[in-house]
Amino acid sequence: MKNDIPFDTAHRPWASTYNSVGISPELPAPAHASLAELVQERCTHFAAEQAAKRLKHPAFSCVMPNGMNGRLSFAQVNDLSDAFAGYLRQTLKLQAGDRVAVQMPNCLAYPVVAFGVLKAGCVLVNTNPLYTESEMVHQFNDAGARTLVVMDMFADKLPDVLKRSSIEHVVLARVSEFFPAVPGTVIRGVQKVWSKVLPPVTVPHVRLSQALAQGCATLAAQPAKAYWKSLSHESLAALQYTGGTTGVSKGAMLSHGNLLNNVNQMLAMGATHMETGHECVLTALPLYHIFAFTANLLGFLSIGAHNVLVPSPRPVQNLQRAVENFPITWMTGVNTLFNGLLNEEWFTAYPPSKLKASIAGGTALHSAVAQRWAEVTRTPIAEGYGLTETSPVVSFNPLRGTPRLGSIGIPAPGTELRLMGEDGMAVAPGEPGEICVRGPQVMRGYWNNEAETTGVLNDGWLATGDVAVMEPDGFLRIVDRKKDLVLVSGFNVYPNEVEDTIAQLDMVLEVAVIGVPDDKTGEAVRAYVVPHPDHAAQLTTEQVIAHCRQQLTAYKVPRLVVLRDELPKSPIGKVLRKTLKAEVQTEAKAKA
Repeated sequence: MKNDIPFDTAHRPWASTYNSVGISPELPAPAHASLAELVQERCTHFAAEQAAKRLKHPAFSCVMPNGMNGRLSFAQVNDLSDAFAGYLRQTLKLQAGDRVAVQMPNCLAYPVVAFGVLKAGCVLVNTNPLYTESEMVHQFNDAGARTLVVMDMFADKLPDVLKRSSIEHVVLARVSEFFPAVPGTVIRGVQKVWSKVLPPVTVPHVRLSQALAQGCATLAAQPAKAYWKSLSHESLAALQYTGGTTGVSKGAMLSHGNLLNNVNQMLAMGATHMETGHECVLTALPLYHIFAFTANLLGFLSIGAHNVLVPSPRPVQNLQRAVENFPITWMTGVNTLFNGLLNEEWFTAYPPSKLKASIAGGTALHSAVAQRWAEVTRTPIAEGYGLTETSPVVSFNPLRGTPRLGSIGIPAPGTELRLMGEDGMAVAPGEPGEICVRGPQVMRGYWNNEAETTGVLNDGWLATGDVAVMEPDGFLRIVDRKKDLVLVSGFNVYPNEVEDTIAQLDMVLEVAVIGVPDDKTGEAVRAYVVPHPDHAAQLTTEQVIAHCRQQLTAYKVPRLVVLRDELPKSPIGKVLRKTLKAEVQTEAKAKA
């Protein structure tokens, strides 16, 4: 990408839009040196404010499908995360910069542990709880993680993982952690006896409650602040794994400054509908995903919001008690979540009465869904755009007025953006070009992967691989994805990974994987498989799918496997995915 294009007002048509929609064009510098300082200062501030005003709304609540819930105050979150920092540094003897993997669904233990990792000066490695053993081993070894905090529901994976990975210490948490005694006991009983989702634990481990007790005992001699006082905006905060532009997942290095600035950018874009200390956000998206991590966890904590956590949004009925029993003012989600709620009678009959606005991201928001959401809730829903590599917010649809359907909005304050052609030059207005971004939210690079880093970063500019068109007033519209990434309900699926998994079967000669449109998940994975000549009569689609289910997380498993005699190839033998995609489009037109 060439960088000799002058960056002036002519290339920032969105600049004049800021004031008209209530957005400050200037991005304020972060008020805190690190995320640890943000957590400590904000929790202390809101705890004191609530005590002075005799307010009682918690910092976090966790709501189960049956309505049972637990909660933590700002003071408790602060104290418990201090204790976990002490455990990591004093009991486990971790050092600043050591990586700690956290593998949990939304629950009260998550903010305690994640904030504790940051306060310890360590690096957070968010990990999908549904990962298979192979996926866990790859991520832990790539990150060099020494410690794993994992939900006990997934302990059956640990014997194999510990044999093959860098993990030295295991801390087990419960989904009902910090719940009152009676509901906590009921939930554990149901998990153990009725649903049978608590496997026996056969590896050395420490329960989170024990870790917190041990860590608390260290704080008198060494306060937690000692571990994070030397952190700066340049310090590494998290390794957030993503496929980047190609291939197997890589760790995007996000600094404290990246995330602090992106929080400020998100708050600037939503300021017209936010009131400090009075918001209640529904968090159904998993906090290990960068969207919810930055927006819900960090952003809403910084304004003293009540964060209502739902451990799993599937089935969508799991959200009913949270929506009915709490004064939800904000929601974040992907298109499939909003669409699912709109197909629930309990939601459409009694939508959240306090709702102010909703944020859609992770995948394209369908116009029909956006229109119906606005009609049912009588509140705006705004689509944004971002990547793991940008912490993640790049652009956002302003909430003042009516958000523009089909648009990903305008760049967040402090963000430079260009649309570049294949020749490395900026495209003419109204022409499609690859989105290239520069700003304080752009990652430092990929962890231990110089080649991939230099492939997407040049002089601070990140080539996103996504193609868009810019309207005269600076609003952006995605028109295509340059990369072959498949988005299933907002989650990244990398064709290379699925292809490699299927190719492990001896009966498979060749395989190609693409994404196809799907009404429920946005896209679905389709695999085209050429059987080995010696096994052409034996290989079945069911065998391929069963193998994938053993090796891959559910959303990566092909929805459909097509057996073929051959795959389309280029003259040099490269499988042409674009030809397969064209076939799918032809199929769709024939059915229309």
